Amino acid sequence: MKLGKDFYTRDVLSVANELLGKVIVKIDRGNMFSGRIVEVEAYDGSIDQAAHTYIGKTKRNEVMFNEGGYLYVYLSYGMHYCCNIVTGMEGSGTAVLIRAVEPLEGVNRMIKNRFPNKKLNKKELYLLTNGPGKVCKSFAINKNHSGVDLTGDKIYLEDSKLKDIEEIVNSRRIGITKSAHLPWRYFIKNNPYLSRK
Repeated sequence: MKLGKDFYTRDVLSVANELLGKVIVKIDRGNMFSGRIVEVEAYDGSIDQAAHTYIGKTKRNEVMFNEGGYLYVYLSYGMHYCCNIVTGMEGSGTAVLIRAVEPLEGVNRMIKNRFPNKKLNKKELYLLTNGPGKVCKSFAINKNHSGVDLTGDKIYLEDSKLKDIEEIVNSRRIGITKSAHLPWRYFIKNNPYLSRK
């Protein structure tokens, strides 16, 4: 079942925690990509210097000020696209970065997107989506998808529950220097697709 607007228009930490286990789906010219979300990071511009919205509203970050339920995509270090789930009420400036997913459907196309000149064996599949830039590359998500309504049919999230044996852990976020003390990285413990074990 597709997640509705009420899932997204809540506190960013609640959404971040509950995103784990949910399935992100992208439909592209009849082709489906899907993956189970296994690692995320929360960002809140009201108190968080690492959030793009901490400096206020700009052309780059304006999607993050929408009400929850939109996709915010940005280019990191001029190299990799990263996708975020906008949360909260309009003007909140909060979002959740998708750091890693476990591929489900469209795996062969994901491999072509990530490694056009290489074949992966089953032991290497974790390399497909074990990082935020890798997720976007595998799913062919780019700047053109920023602002997509997640309650529509292009990119959306489906409800799915965690398995009984799975444990959610939180830690400090990765690769930032500002507000680095905040324990806002959430992940499924021991999942092979984590960006960092």
